Amino acid sequence: MAEEQHHHLPPESSSPPPQQQNQHHPPPRKMSPDRKPRKNMAPYSGYYQTSSPYRALCTCLTILLLILGATALTLWLVYRPHKPQFTVAAAAIYSLNVTSPPSQISTTMQFTIVTRNPNRRVSIRYDRLQAFVAYHNQAITPQVTLPPLVHRRHSSVAVSPVLGGAAVPVSAEAVNGLMMDQAYGVVRLRVVVVGRLRWKVEGMGIKTGHYGIYVKCDVLVGLKKGFVGQVPLLDSPAACKVDI
Repeated sequence: MAEEQHHHLPPESSSPPPQQQNQHHPPPRKMSPDRKPRKNMAPYSGYYQTSSPYRALCTCLTILLLILGATALTLWLVYRPHKPQFTVAAAAIYSLNVTSPPSQISTTMQFTIVTRNPNRRVSIRYDRLQAFVAYHNQAITPQVTLPPLVHRRHSSVAVSPVLGGAAVPVSAEAVNGLMMDQAYGVVRLRVVVVGRLRWKVEGMGIKTGHYGIYVKCDVLVGLKKGFVGQVPLLDSPAACKVDI
């Protein structure tokens, strides 16, 4: 029996021939002489490592500022100051003379002004207060300086300044209007108080800066020509508008 001859084929190679490798993988490009090589990234990693303490410091400062802001807001909500309240409780006219020409008004008046501090934890300190009387938006008395005033928390204080004494030039319309109002028996006057104030938190020693204050009180009085003395307030007590 003739022996069968077996032909052994070489094993198939899994890699493509050299020609196919060259087709899929192009040869490396040559670097242009003008192109600079990429820098090492080590300096960047070192930068982030050295900047971590500064980032922690910024975080601590931010948290501290937030805490301080929250504390200040809480104190403001608890101790926030409210504007004082002013009213005119009484009025007296001791003299009132009108001349034309020249158009002048000479008068002496006294008003009882009651100021109330509505704050329960904050006191008010007034400084450089001045008062005068106006008629038809024109001053008819010189400005009188009032003494400094300390207004304790949640309390009321009454002052009775005497205003006037010297003749004040005014317009002819003001003179004619005042003479007509006297004949009718009703005169509308405006008491103005200007100055500065600041608030102080009792028990903590915290003081605010100075703020300008402007108080205007429109008073309707019953006044006949030639009458001297205390005059009735037709809108008693006359509330005042306070601007700070």
